Amino acid sequence: MIKVKNLSAGYGKLQILFDVNARVEEKKITTVVGPNGSGKSTFLKTLFGLTKIYSGEINFKGKDITYIPPYKKARIGIAYLPQTNNVFVNLTVEENLKIAGYILDKNKLNDRIELSLDVFPELKEILHRKAGTLSGGQRQFLAMAMAIVRDADILMLDEPTAQLSPKLAEVIFNKIVEMRDNYGLTILLVEQNAKRALEISDNAYMFVSGRVAFEGTAEELLNHEKFKEYSLGITAVGES
Repeated sequence: MIKVKNLSAGYGKLQILFDVNARVEEKKITTVVGPNGSGKSTFLKTLFGLTKIYSGEINFKGKDITYIPPYKKARIGIAYLPQTNNVFVNLTVEENLKIAGYILDKNKLNDRIELSLDVFPELKEILHRKAGTLSGGQRQFLAMAMAIVRDADILMLDEPTAQLSPKLAEVIFNKIVEMRDNYGLTILLVEQNAKRALEISDNAYMFVSGRVAFEGTAEELLNHEKFKEYSLGITAVGES
């Protein structure tokens, strides 16, 4: 669904990503792991058009979208959920869901909201509460439900379990699996809880210092003899 070729990007003159090549397969969960500062979140932001691209190419469904602005990427089926500020805190849960599907016609919007509440039934009883009053877990449910309302083809999640209790984090991981298995969503996941994220994933990338240190199946990375070293960022890129 997404193919990245020789991508280098960053912020202004600060380069973060170096010659990244990656693929995100349709209807699968692809997880990007790596130590802090390795470029994981910048990778998602770059795919969505929020950084400066120095070179390389991003293709979505065979179309070059490298320099398309974020609002256009949202309209062609790419949903990006940042770690924070991913809901409208002054609007109710219901209003957030409606605004997520503002480009849909009324019938399609109602269908998508109904579907989002099927996936996240926890939201049904708090539809009229302001999003700013929700717990961290409830906000994450709402943000993910909004992506479903948008009718996105791919959902890019940046640290969805950050600052959540282990119990709530497990619920989020289960929801991600459900969105792939039951609703055919393609998921690109950046996650600090590397082991658990890889356990639910199909494919995986390990970033170290802005470069791809490993690519393969999630199971291969989990079982890699240097997985712990990779995770700590002390293995030189290019070693196998």
